[in-house]
Amino acid sequence: MSTAVHDVVLSELDDEHFRAQAQQWLATHVVGEYATLKGRGGPGDEEIGFDIRVAWEQELGRAGWIGIGWPEAHGGRGTSVAQQIIWAEEYTRAEAPARVNHMGEHLLAPTLIEYGTQAQRDRFLPGILDGTERWCQGYSEPDAGSDLANVKTRADADGGEWVLNGQKVWTSLAHVSHWCFVVARTEPGSVRHKGLSFLLVPMDQPAVETRIIRQITGGGEFNETFFTDARTPLDMIVGEPGNGWGVAMGLLGFERGISTLAQQVGFERELAATVEIAREQGVIHDPIVRQRLMRAHTGLQLMRWNALRSMGSGMPGPEASIGKLLWGTWHRDLGELMIDLQGVSGLAHVHDPDPLGPDDELTLAQKLFLFTRSDTIYGGSNEIQRNVIGERVLGLPKEPQPK
Repeated sequence: MSTAVHDVVLSELDDEHFRAQAQQWLATHVVGEYATLKGRGGPGDEEIGFDIRVAWEQELGRAGWIGIGWPEAHGGRGTSVAQQIIWAEEYTRAEAPARVNHMGEHLLAPTLIEYGTQAQRDRFLPGILDGTERWCQGYSEPDAGSDLANVKTRADADGGEWVLNGQKVWTSLAHVSHWCFVVARTEPGSVRHKGLSFLLVPMDQPAVETRIIRQITGGGEFNETFFTDARTPLDMIVGEPGNGWGVAMGLLGFERGISTLAQQVGFERELAATVEIAREQGVIHDPIVRQRLMRAHTGLQLMRWNALRSMGSGMPGPEASIGKLLWGTWHRDLGELMIDLQGVSGLAHVHDPDPLGPDDELTLAQKLFLFTRSDTIYGGSNEIQRNVIGERVLGLPKEPQPK
């Protein structure tokens, strides 16, 4: 047997052992109140069973299932990309509760590992690993959504601290987070990408106010966050002062990395539910319906292949925008398809008691339809993604700026 073949066989055996380990642990732990959630708590549904999901996060931490892809030197397991995919697949198929600290584990932690100081890693990675500290993202502002370079939130050095003033918006789960990573302007008179810094700010201080933004899904996980002379130590800056744009873009690359594969397993379940709706409505054999379902299936496979390809290229670059554009548009279209198949009944807000939510709760299909309208906006709108792909991936000239 050649060395190459021998290595492949060993790798396959290792992965299968890892899959069996994940399946066994999930089967013995997704029980009791954790099992009652049946995987709920995802986008548009974040308020469901939140306290149960916080306890679940700490259960994962005790068993070492948080940060499994991080290097062992930083408290992770150092698992391969293949094994991270396996964990994401088995986690979703076990209908384990939706996670409460995606921002910490998948965005902030890889950013600290790549750009942070050892002191910052020592301070923050353990709290993410054991599920006791949650993070939110302070990027967007009322006048700086997809145009993040238009940030106006200011941070000024004062003695041994940064003093922040400004407003952030769409800070998901800010009202239940302990820390926020904030993009703020630290160089007076700077414009656009220059003069920004990436700061770590404690939420538990009187100078930070969060206000829930109620959405059309009925949920309130989005927030407005106001900083009025909020403070954080000078060493709570990731990277050099004024170079926060590169750190912020690096974090967005991590957002479109391995975590998208877990998301896609959830998409598989939603697609299966859509097929079941077509059967229940008696339209599964309609040629137009079948064409739309097949288009959804094909799109999901393309997303997976694109994600796998991009993960083999090292640090995420502007090519990550391809994946965001793909899944945002695909998920919005799936929500529309699900409601189209239900016809008039899908549009009616009928009394549909939810044992985990209020009695006037929308159906999960309606929540999906309404929430996916935002998929093509948050994390960078489709228009912004196309500009990034055109200019930074394909090398096309920039669009003319209005005078």
